[in-house]
Amino acid sequence: MRSALRPAATCVAAAAIGIGLPVLAAPLAHAEEPAPDLVVSTLPTATPKPGEVYDQPVTITNKGTAAADGVTFRIRLTRGLDFPAHMDGCTYSTVADHVRQALCELDKAVEPGATVTTPVRFKALPKALMEAVEYGTSPTGETPGEGFDDSYRRLALTADSTADLEAQGDLAEGTPGSRVTVTATLRDVGPGWVREQESDDQPALMVRIPKGTVAVDVPGDCEPFGIDGPTGPSEPGHTTYVCAPGDHTLEVDQSLDYTFVLKIGKTAQDTRGEVSVSSVYGIHPAFDRNTSNDTAYLNVDVTRDGDPGTSTSGGAANGGNSGDGGTGTGGGSAGTGTSGTGTGGQENDPHGQSTGGSGTTGATGMTGTTGTTGTTGTSGTSGTSGSSGSMSTASGTGGSGGTGGSLAATGSDGTPMLAAGALAVTAVGGLVLVAARRRTSGK
Repeated sequence: MRSALRPAATCVAAAAIGIGLPVLAAPLAHAEEPAPDLVVSTLPTATPKPGEVYDQPVTITNKGTAAADGVTFRIRLTRGLDFPAHMDGCTYSTVADHVRQALCELDKAVEPGATVTTPVRFKALPKALMEAVEYGTSPTGETPGEGFDDSYRRLALTADSTADLEAQGDLAEGTPGSRVTVTATLRDVGPGWVREQESDDQPALMVRIPKGTVAVDVPGDCEPFGIDGPTGPSEPGHTTYVCAPGDHTLEVDQSLDYTFVLKIGKTAQDTRGEVSVSSVYGIHPAFDRNTSNDTAYLNVDVTRDGDPGTSTSGGAANGGNSGDGGTGTGGGSAGTGTSGTGTGGQENDPHGQSTGGSGTTGATGMTGTTGTTGTTGTSGTSGTSGSSGSMSTASGTGGSGGTGGSLAATGSDGTPMLAAGALAVTAVGGLVLVAARRRTSGK
């Protein structure tokens, strides 16, 4: 019995030892090798004014178990910042998204527990506003990768400046049932450029569709707006949209155009929709302190067949019917005075009267020169009818039509002209008779 138990016990013991040996050896096989672990200090925040220089030291501490044989220190600046000068040992370049970069080689071994200090210098440009500074190295002192940790940090800062955003509208004209195109515009007037990624002040344009119209085609960067933010992807048929650049960036003097196609309702009247500066969440941006240019309109003028609003002028007038035809001055042939056609306007429209009926107010009755015959006593009757001093002055009142513009000397028919002609013949006949009598008496 003992001999039977002993082999089993021996196997169990051997198994236990076999299992235990790797467990005891594992810590020796996976022991960490000495390595540097560089940590950089945090830069103090600031609010620089455009033109000011920021200059602060950064301390690099080796918290590892081995020395770092040299350090590659990198600084990156967003587009509103720049390096005031180039330092020895640094290579400068511009990388993606207008980011300025400096790679500086610190030829110093940093032993465990030791520190080394290097400066971070930059200046705020005139367009500085929402900026960021990346700085640091990697844990081993090599060129850092992307992302942030204790070795490579990011400082966000806001310059002491503003950005004035401006809303711009549009005007379109169409008939009921037709489609029109309108463009809403968001523009950065400056002085600061905008990239807001730290808060809800991301620049945007709120667009309200004019009543009586329907948005049938909508820009991809414009999303339906609900109570306090976008409610979904871009699609037609909504009454309010919020339009914003995908990267939340707006450069100085840059304009972003958002074009909508609207269908005008069959019963629509002239209408307009408001366009206003906003953020993606419907809040006015704090960096925009000028509100005078924050609102514009999309105007839609609705026209119909025969609507005078679509013509370029009031059409031809009826020759200016405000003046009497007149017979010219002093009878005579009184001119034929062609009936003028006028150029626009009617009745009291000064433009309609100014060129109406330019009738050639005809020869100013030649009979006016015979007024001296009125002194003959015996021709009293004919003197009053033909003696033309009174006739000349009387016809002066009737001849005002030459300047009145409408039908000139002929009036609307030939009656006044015939009467004047007959009167003139009578007067001449009377003169001939008097002359004949004088000759007879002379003989």
